[in-house]
Amino acid sequence: MSDTEIPDEIATQTLPLDAWHRAQGGRMVEFAGYHMPVQYEGIMAEHLWVRESAGLFDVSHMGQLVFRAEGGADVVAALEALLPADIAGLAENKQRYSLLLAENGGILDDLMVTHLPRENPFAADDEAAEPAEPAGWSPLDASPTDPDAPTFYMVVNGATKIDDIAHLLEFLPDGIAINHLEEQALLALQGPKAADALARLVPGVEAMVFMTAGAFDWNGVPLWISRSGYTGEDGFEISVPGEHVVALADALIAEPEVKPIGLGARDSLRLEAGLPLYGHDLDPETTPVQADLGFALSKRRREAGDFMGAEPILAERAAGATTKRVGLLIAGRQPVREGATVVDASGADIGRVTSGGFAPSVGAAIAMAYVPAELATPGTTVSLSQRGKVHTATVTAMPFIPHRYVRAGGK
Repeated sequence: MSDTEIPDEIATQTLPLDAWHRAQGGRMVEFAGYHMPVQYEGIMAEHLWVRESAGLFDVSHMGQLVFRAEGGADVVAALEALLPADIAGLAENKQRYSLLLAENGGILDDLMVTHLPRENPFAADDEAAEPAEPAGWSPLDASPTDPDAPTFYMVVNGATKIDDIAHLLEFLPDGIAINHLEEQALLALQGPKAADALARLVPGVEAMVFMTAGAFDWNGVPLWISRSGYTGEDGFEISVPGEHVVALADALIAEPEVKPIGLGARDSLRLEAGLPLYGHDLDPETTPVQADLGFALSKRRREAGDFMGAEPILAERAAGATTKRVGLLIAGRQPVREGATVVDASGADIGRVTSGGFAPSVGAAIAMAYVPAELATPGTTVSLSQRGKVHTATVTAMPFIPHRYVRAGGK
């Protein structure tokens, strides 16, 4: 192929654990542009194992970004212009869920942002990058920074990370550097026995609480670990240099509580936990108010109204959304999946199902949907149309099962 020829499709990429997944018996599928395991021994068994013990997920497809200021720029103000979170109030080693928003208030991505400690655990990655030339400075280049300036770590969704970076480059001011940590892998260890298993390898993690993070060492390998996840269970997310991820994965599954878990169980676990999936339950046409993510709009930021998309979002919040994301319990055991519609008595479409499936821990079919606000009250009966068949469902509060996070004070 000549240098000027462009392939019609970008080849599906592989992650550092690709061969490892196959050796463990993982059935591989394409997801977010990567080959990833959908299951090992079976979605139902893997789902229940995570609820009872601990499961290891490879989430290395997600984007890991570090933000820092150069030349007196204000990284806090720059991030707050794009995110509705209280970044200024985020203490070191604390993380927060937030949203990347469009000017019209639509959700471009959901993400986690963490205030890194002064001793930046990813500093070596910055030093390894090419220094910027003054005449051609790019925010993606690494450059010397004020050691006292705050630095932030962000994890974004794998399918949107390239678009996210493009959006950030367009709207961040000069002097804000972004380092995309492409050489870092990311693992998630989730389940009620996750802390027991990880603490044997990395002592000290058991002292962390939900939505905190810290730098740790495992046999000389630097790890950045947060106590968070995407299953509703207690657990951890572990950023590790890609060259060491196979050894860490082997060490983790050698613990009796831990088994590898695929994408299929990850989806059913997060659905039971009432957690939205970007590209399905969230998209650029959906606002935080419609998606029932009002908690992500911090009070200080709402009062200031100075984040991207603030005007339409705050107006909708004051007036009330006309459509809302809700949980549904489906009558019968047949799942109603994404793409089904919510219909009125005449059969006209009035809403849409965005996620659905059988919930092993609930023992029933469940779904998420957007419905007219007047139908969003728990206990309301709605009708769903899927492939010519009408199903009955009841609006229910989410999560479908209680979250089991380890919070400060034991709450």
